[in-house]
Amino acid sequence: MKNGGRIDAAIQVLDDILNRHQPVKSAMRDWGKRARYAGAKDRAWVSGLVLDALRHRNSLAHALGSDTPRALILGALRFAWDWDLRDIETSLKDEHAPAALSAEEREGLLMAPDTTAPSHIRGDYPEWLTPHLERVFGDDLIMETQAMSHRAPVDLRVNTLKADAEKAGKAVKTAGGHPSEILINGYHIPAPDPSQRETSLQTIPAYSKGWVEVQDAGSQIAACAANVQPGDNVLDCCAGGGGKTLALAAMLDGKGQVYAYDIDGRRLSALIPRLKRSGAHNVQLCHPREPESLEALKGRMDIVFVDAPCTGTGTWRRKPDTKWRLKESALAKRNEEQDEILRTVVDYVKPGGKIVYATCSFLAEEDEDRVDAFLKDHDTFKQMDAAQSAIDSGQLTEKGADIVRKGQLPGGAVRLTPLKAGTDGFFFTVLKKAGN
Repeated sequence: MKNGGRIDAAIQVLDDILNRHQPVKSAMRDWGKRARYAGAKDRAWVSGLVLDALRHRNSLAHALGSDTPRALILGALRFAWDWDLRDIETSLKDEHAPAALSAEEREGLLMAPDTTAPSHIRGDYPEWLTPHLERVFGDDLIMETQAMSHRAPVDLRVNTLKADAEKAGKAVKTAGGHPSEILINGYHIPAPDPSQRETSLQTIPAYSKGWVEVQDAGSQIAACAANVQPGDNVLDCCAGGGGKTLALAAMLDGKGQVYAYDIDGRRLSALIPRLKRSGAHNVQLCHPREPESLEALKGRMDIVFVDAPCTGTGTWRRKPDTKWRLKESALAKRNEEQDEILRTVVDYVKPGGKIVYATCSFLAEEDEDRVDAFLKDHDTFKQMDAAQSAIDSGQLTEKGADIVRKGQLPGGAVRLTPLKAGTDGFFFTVLKKAGN
């Protein structure tokens, strides 16, 4: 496909996302079915442009004076991909390209970014979130939210049940991976040029052998905060796709037990092949249709890990369409769910045991507010130094330890952000129950 046809395809896909409310993957899949002639590079190009248009939606609409899919795609080429105006005009002369630029579009594409625009324009986030974000980031609001509009890298966790960092490292070099600066058993693959196709990790032997797992560095650090020890009994009560389940199992080194539970049994089913690939033999799935399996765990857990359902604001780099679908009512609903989960898991913690509460959100309403509400009603629990707990796991480099220390909040919890940690947005804290 020539660039003009690709631009037209991106406009079609973005129209399906914004006006027909399709998720990005569904819109791309449907376009791919219609465009059988499109190759892998074409699909990567179109997808990359659509995602960057969504990442910068507010600022692009402001610059072009329009929020139509066409305006956003043209704006993404100029301001996100740094195309020269002449390159855009040349591409629009291709066969199957959309119409030529209007005078108004040309003027908008030539304008410099507006540094006087409101924060939700420059930071590319929904306007209603401004007071919530000001509360968390203060004067750093625009820098923090702009960092959330950049493409995210790929982080890998070395599965120490099957390989060490050196062995795995040799295998992931073919994908452009290099040792993580913050995790001893981590590897980092920088985000590619937006028009280029990402390397498929499923094709790397190290992945199929179970030597590495894809897991954001922030998620890995949150798992480290549990600081599980061989022999511990651990309940991952919101296991989801199982990323933290597998990380916790590796830390146990085959000694102790991880119980993985999720209210959605389909997610647990998806975890089964990952478990087989990882070689973790001390993970037991607790299906929601078998509540008796959970009942037997009450009062026995050394660690209860709560990766709570949340708004997912911390993943905006990877899922930019979700920030435009987020509503205030969804935040309130998540808060209710988070409180309910914390109240429920108390019964599973043994005396002297711990709850690790984590979210992939940077909103205080989902993070420290929920912790404060929990501690107010449960005086047998005390908030611990979560940064030190992560450091004590032995999984962080010196730079990683410095990053979590800088992300520490009053009371002991830690907040990581793309700007300050280079990770997705994450919050985690450790709550210890009184007793031996």
